[in-house]
Order: sequence, then structure tokens, then C-alpha cells
Amino acid sequence: MPQLLLEILSEEIPARMQAGAARDLERMASDRLKAAGLSWEALTTFAGPRRLTLVVEGLPAATPDREEEIKGPKTSAPEQALDGFLRKTGLTRDQLVERDGVLFAVISQKGRDTAEMIPAMVEEIVRGFPWPKSMRWGSGTLRWVRPIKRILCLFDGAVVPFAIEGIDSGDVTEGHRFLGSGRPFAVKDFADYRKALEQHFVLLDPADRRLRILEAAQKVCSDKGLALVDDDGLLDEVSGLAEWPTPILGDMDPQFLDLPPEVVQLSMKTHQKYFAVRDPSQHDPNVSRKLAPHFVVVANVEATDGGAALAAGNSRVLSARLNDARFFWDEDRKVGFDAWLKKLEGVTYHAKLGTMAERVERIAALAREIAPLVGADPEEAALAARYAKADLASGMVGEFPELQGVMGGYYARALPSPLGGEGVSQRETDEGDVSSPSLPAAPTVSESPLIRTAPPPTFSPEGRRDRLADAVRDHYRPQGPTDTVPTAPLTVAVALADKLDALVGFFAIDEKPTGSKDPFALRRAALGVIRILLENDLKVELPVLIGLARRGFAKSALEAARLDSAYVDIAVFMQERTRVALRDRGMAAEVVEAAFAQEKSVLPLLVGRVEALNSFLATDDGAELLAGYKRASNILRAEQKKGELPTGMVQTGLPNQPAEETALAFAAAAAATAVDAALDAEDFAAAMTALARLRAPVDAFFTAVMVNSDVPAERDNRLKLLGQVRSVMGRVADFGMIGG
Repeated sequence: MPQLLLEILSEEIPARMQAGAARDLERMASDRLKAAGLSWEALTTFAGPRRLTLVVEGLPAATPDREEEIKGPKTSAPEQALDGFLRKTGLTRDQLVERDGVLFAVISQKGRDTAEMIPAMVEEIVRGFPWPKSMRWGSGTLRWVRPIKRILCLFDGAVVPFAIEGIDSGDVTEGHRFLGSGRPFAVKDFADYRKALEQHFVLLDPADRRLRILEAAQKVCSDKGLALVDDDGLLDEVSGLAEWPTPILGDMDPQFLDLPPEVVQLSMKTHQKYFAVRDPSQHDPNVSRKLAPHFVVVANVEATDGGAALAAGNSRVLSARLNDARFFWDEDRKVGFDAWLKKLEGVTYHAKLGTMAERVERIAALAREIAPLVGADPEEAALAARYAKADLASGMVGEFPELQGVMGGYYARALPSPLGGEGVSQRETDEGDVSSPSLPAAPTVSESPLIRTAPPPTFSPEGRRDRLADAVRDHYRPQGPTDTVPTAPLTVAVALADKLDALVGFFAIDEKPTGSKDPFALRRAALGVIRILLENDLKVELPVLIGLARRGFAKSALEAARLDSAYVDIAVFMQERTRVALRDRGMAAEVVEAAFAQEKSVLPLLVGRVEALNSFLATDDGAELLAGYKRASNILRAEQKKGELPTGMVQTGLPNQPAEETALAFAAAAAATAVDAALDAEDFAAAMTALARLRAPVDAFFTAVMVNSDVPAERDNRLKLLGQVRSVMGRVADFGMIGG
């Protein structure tokens, strides 16, 4: 079947726009082909530095003939209704078809040649293309990301003739701006087009350019006994900068290696699009921390001297950039934390939430209270939290915002004063309460039975600076689903305080996430809290943490009612994010909901229930017992509609009582004792084992015993027994939420 090939050649397309442009072209072409009644076998788009390409395989030569039947008025309808229907269809009365007293219009439409439809489709796509930024050039009205040079359009090997703003379509394209022949060349179809482009030093597919860069960059490094520092984001970007990418190894002045490696790497990446290089003999988990005095630049040419001149020129440019970075590094170390903290007093965090300095004091006080819950020293936690945000006022972070926290960690190790000073002063205890007149009192630190407050460990003075510096560096983590979670107790305390303060503050001023909008990254903060608690197995109730953070705003200008509302809303929000996190781990939604019915606050315990429940339901015992639970619940529900269910103790030894009823009564009592003991020990696998022992007695009971006995005493006793079975199982999870 015929093939459609479209290429729009222009001046350079920004790399950051190319992937989106390819998706938009695919979407717009698909929508318009479908609207025209056309089908196809494959539709592919490509985006590169100078061209957007569309190839559609298996298009029909013409659209099919179509016949549409439109129902009209009844034959007895008023004349005005008939006239309106005729105007709508463009037919006459004798062209209508009558069936069962109703008039129908049968409209036949002959198929159109596909080639006739392509020009309008292409022009509609070009004129309506949603570039993030576009420009108009010349005297026309067309807007495109950069001036369009050529339009290539072939259908079934023939040129589809049309023109857009004076640019005629054709079968001609161009190769590489410098390495190509310099002459346009004609192509016949996509295979010829792709082959000819490669012969003229253009790799059409971004995946091919990416692979070429990666393999060649690794080779130029390995040839010198070096290794490339992986950076997928930079690899994607540079693959959109060169049509014929050629990696070249350059030399960097070794004196710059005394700068923090993140500064060197980010200077290379942000300003110059260079890859960093490391010494492979240094086995450091953070590969960027052992950089070598080299870099890899991706050129768009194959230089006759092997790239020596290009490497030398780029080396000089890099030295200038790194000299700027050295200036910030040196100047920052002259200023220090106290001056930065003072500067934060004039920096607004949010108009309704005060200054950054006020936020710092809240985080410090909150970290002090969280510290005992996670095994950290309260004074160290308050001190680390107080200095965690200081580097926001530094020159280096002003130049490279991506290094916030990272630079704070370096400065904390490099500067002598702050980490030897005193921590934040003890906050007074009357700053407010977690409870609210309209809410049940949230448990305080001392009241919650689920908070482990073991005596804090002894901290060696020698390691204090490193612990504090690590907490300053890593308190933003995790910043995404793939980022590592802090595990050091001190860092955990500060990281939780930072995220919880943001959640409570923005919820209190009604800046909650809505739909796809989350300008303050509150979903990320919530997920960070969840991951920290789960991956560190911290059995701390979420309401306690939210309540402690809420108390930090007690003396702020925020109204108590808003804080009360935020307390409730955040609890609901965190529960929903927990559900999402567990489903992302592959846990069935209904199993998560069943466990949620019994545990919402202590996340490791919730996960323990879900995992044990998953395993249990995968067994024959679990599946059969679930069926028994459903049957018991249905009976109890039906009886409850008739009136109150009987209550009280299940009796045994009644006259003519079936052995199966007695056996189930003893099994349910034993299971209740075993389940309670297992739950107290947080051994959910043991709780499921205890439930599994109910399977045989439940099966036997339903096989041999008639629940709705004609004898009222027997019926009541059996209903009480089923209620006991349901109650025992319900202590572990709400099995009613699980299908089966």
C-alpha cells in the first residue's frame, strides 16, 4: 500500500522542543487521517536539529465510498419539519426513503484520492503546530519555531504538489550543513530518504544519535583509561544538538579538581553541554566525586585534525566557566552561615507564610521534636535544620540552584564556625496544641502508644560535623521516585521536618495540589515522607507528625480554623498518596483498601498487613476462607435487615448441637487469641496463619449446619458464631473489600 513521507526542513530547532514536537506531529497527523476516514499500518515521526519528519506506511490510495443514513421526520409531520430536514440534507422530497411511516435520507459520498487530501492536512498541521515558542519571518503570517527552508512531501513515490507561504513542496531535501555535499538531493521514498541522509552525514532517528554519542564517548574515554560519567538527561539533550554527533575528549586544568565535583560537573553540563569524565580505578558509589581532569564535548563535525583544535578551544571556554565557579566557592567561604541566615530574614518564602528565616526556625524546632522518634539527637537535629537552608543565600547556589543542599554540605565541612556553635534555643511548650475543639485530639509524642522513644544513642564528637553536614546536604531527599532515601537518623529528622512544614503551611493557605497542577511540589513532599517512613521502618503515626508540624504555625498569622482544616486535609491527602505508593509497588488496590480499614497511621505496619494479606490470599486456605467470610457476611447482612443481630457469648454444649458448630466455636475463640497476640507482636504472617486454621472448621460448618434453624435459640447462637468469625477476621483486614 502507498506510503506518505513528509519532511519540514528549517533552521535549528531547540533540543528541548524536539521530543514534544515529534509527539505533537504524530498526534496531529493521526487525528486528521482518522477524521478523513483513512487507516494505516504504521505512523512514525522523527525530530532533529533541523527537521521534522513523518512517515505513514500502508495508507490506502483513496478513502472508501461512504453511505450515511439520516433519520428524518414522520410522513405525518408538519410541512415545516420536512422543509427543515430537506435543507439540512440538501435533498429533494422524492430522494427520501420511507420506511414504517418515517422518512430517511440516504447520502452517498464517493471516496476521494488520498493525495488530494494531503495538502490541506499538511497546511493545517503546519499553521496550527503548538510550538512552545515560535517566530514569524518575512512578510507572511506563518509562525514556526525557526524559518522553514524546504517541504518534502511524497505519496506513493510521487510529489504531492502544494505551497505554504511561497514554499513549494517537492522531493528534495538537504544533508548536513557542513559535512554534506552542499547540494540538495532528491529521494524516492522513506528508505531512500533515510539512506541518503546518512550518506550526507545526518542521522535521522534520535535513538541512533543517542547511541552513537554514548558508544563513541565511552570509546574516547576508554582509549585513555578513563570512564564517562553517566548523565541520561545530558545525553538526551546533546542528541538534539548535532545531526552527526562526534564526541571528542578534551583536557581540563587539573587545578579545578579541588572544587566540589558537583560544581565542576554542573558547570560543564549547564553552560557547555560537556560530559564529565572519571577515573575508573576510583570505586566510589558517587561516581561524580572522583572526576578526572578531562571532559567530552559532542561536536557536529568530523574534524580533519581529529578534534584537537576543537578540544583546545572548548578547554579554554571551560576554564573561564570554572574560574567563575571558583570565585563563588572562594567568596562563599569568606561569608559563611551566620551572614546567610541573616540574609534569609529578607527573603520571602511565601507572602502568607512569612520569610525563609521564619521557615528555618519552624523546621529547626520541628526537627528537634521529631529527632527522638527516629533515633537522632534533638540538639543536633535542631542545629542541622537551622543551617539546612542557609546555602540558598550563597553565591554558588544563586548561580546553580540545582546545588542547594549539596553546597550547604560542603560549606558545613569547610567552614569552622556553625557546627561547633549552639543549637536552636528550646521552644516554649505553650505554643499551641495538636488538638482542636472540632477534632479528636491527635496523639502527642508522649501519648501515642506506637511511638518508639528508646534512649538516644551516644554520639561521638569526632563524627558530629560529618553527621550534621550530611543532614544539610541530603535533607531535600528523596526528590523523586528514583532518588535515594536518607537513612541516617539525623538526616531523616531534618528531611521529615522540611517536608512536613511545607505540607502544613501550603495546605493551611489553601494552596493544595489540584488535578495536574502542583506548583509547590506537595505530592513529591508527601511521597518523600511516605518513603522515608517506609524504607526506614519508622513506626511513627502520621497524625503525630502532622500535628507536630501544625503546632509550629500556632504563633503565626494563620487562623486556628485553617490549621485545623489543614490537619484533616493533609491526613486524607497522605492516605491517598500512600495508596498510590503501595499500588505503584504492585500491590492490588482492593488488598490495600482491606488493610487500610485496620491501619492508616503507621505505614510500615500497613505494608506488613498488605504483604501478609497478599501472600495469604494466594493460598488455597486464603481463597477458601475468603469465600466463607463472604458467605457469613451475606447471611449476617440479610438478617440485620430484618432486625437487630443477636449479641452475647457463643454457647457450646447445647442439646443436639452439631459437632461442626462446636468445633467452629472453639476454633474461632482460639483464632481470636492467636490473632490478638500476633497483632500485638506486629507479626502479620502469624496472624494470617491463625486465620488459616479457621478454613476447615468454617467449611465443615457451612456443609453440615443450617444457620437459619427453626429453633430460635439455635439460630441466634449460630448467627453469633458467624459474627465472631467475621469479627476475628476483621481485626486483620476488612475482607469484605476483597473480591472473590
